[in-house]
Amino acid sequence: MWYDLFGVINTFFILVSLYGVYLQLNKLWLRKTNGEKKVTDILSQNQFTMSFLAYFSFFVYGYSIDIFNHYIVWPRLIASVLVILILFEMWQDRKTKAAIASLVLVGVCFSLGIIGLAFNEAFSDQSKQVSTILILIITLLLAQGYSHQIKLIISSGKTGAIDIRMSQFILMMDISTIAFAITMGLAQGWPLICLATVSGITKLIIMYLFRWVRLSPAAKNRSECG
Repeated sequence: MWYDLFGVINTFFILVSLYGVYLQLNKLWLRKTNGEKKVTDILSQNQFTMSFLAYFSFFVYGYSIDIFNHYIVWPRLIASVLVILILFEMWQDRKTKAAIASLVLVGVCFSLGIIGLAFNEAFSDQSKQVSTILILIITLLLAQGYSHQIKLIISSGKTGAIDIRMSQFILMMDISTIAFAITMGLAQGWPLICLATVSGITKLIIMYLFRWVRLSPAAKNRSECG
């Protein structure tokens, strides 16, 4: 009962977070329509690549565990597609080698993930071990990626094209994911708890930095100098 209850709650907040990711994507589309010179200003290529990998690792983990977890798999699949679209916009705006490399990386991972979903029955034991290791690696990479985004905000004194609602909505998803993972049992849910906890902490920091940018004289000076 608790599993299904928190699964439904988590799915709801995942859908809310998907709306947050969409708002970030839509903000880029609006800035492009308005003729902004730097459509993806301040957005960290590193951070969004890691965000894709985080969603992707949840997606793979959801179909790799003993009982296929629909609550985890399908929303994360949609989230992965939305982040790919954001990375595509970053590539169009910047045309850098890093942007191209990021698109290639997420494209290859996404393709392998879909293949893994199609053939999961034949490799269930191996895919579960791989997905657990993947989540732990992605947890470390996600912390590094968001650290880069945080550093960009602090060094520039501005939030640029970042949409705070995405962080707010994803934070709600992270909290519900931790609750849902607990109902799965720590034996299966602990990798999700690790990743969601790291993700939630970074979102809190970014949300605080929006306030810092508005109120701090140091942020104002850095923004004007930049």
